[in-house]
Amino acid sequence: MHNNNTGKTLLVLGGSGLVGMEILRQALADPQGSRVVAPTRRPLPTAVNHYAHLDNPQVDFDNLPEDADWWHCDAALCALGTTRKHAGSREAFRLVDRGYVSTCARLARRAGTRTFVLNSAVGASPRSGSFYLRVKGEVEQDLSAMDFRSLSLLRPSLLDGARPEDRPGELVGLLVSRTFKPLIPKRLRAVKATDVAAAMLQAALIAPVGQHVIESDAIARRR
Repeated sequence: MHNNNTGKTLLVLGGSGLVGMEILRQALADPQGSRVVAPTRRPLPTAVNHYAHLDNPQVDFDNLPEDADWWHCDAALCALGTTRKHAGSREAFRLVDRGYVSTCARLARRAGTRTFVLNSAVGASPRSGSFYLRVKGEVEQDLSAMDFRSLSLLRPSLLDGARPEDRPGELVGLLVSRTFKPLIPKRLRAVKATDVAAAMLQAALIAPVGQHVIESDAIARRR
């Protein structure tokens, strides 16, 4: 699926989450593959942190090291995100899902990174009546204004995978999605986190010129 990624440097943002961890697993699987930098608040688990070609700097996302050399990379892949419940308020959610993402993208672009891939959400729009989808749409808009040579926006539906933290609402949604799959429109069906990660890596390594939106029903087909 991927082109030759030997010698490339990938910046993975949100590496401790469901999609981010899967990006790391897939990117690190090839011992001759990319150098991967994954800045996180806390050290990543040894399941991935033992790889020699992984750099896992600990950072404070409220006070990011603006001059770190790893902002300059071949491609940045962003799976940063939280939930309103976990964040504690709308303002805290917006800080993570828009503020942190936009700041990281700006620092990467300023350092010369020309390819950016974002894990967004199906229905993302700055005009959405849903606060969650409106914030996702706003950050997409922020990135669109940053003049990346290649910008890929993935919009998966409900993610199917084992999260590091419990999200009871998503578990119910997954059960419904799996039970009534034939009745649910393809763009709204649950999508495997492994497929999202693979599609993000493909977009990062191929780096198609321009802005590209990859909807949920197209993600699995790209494998």
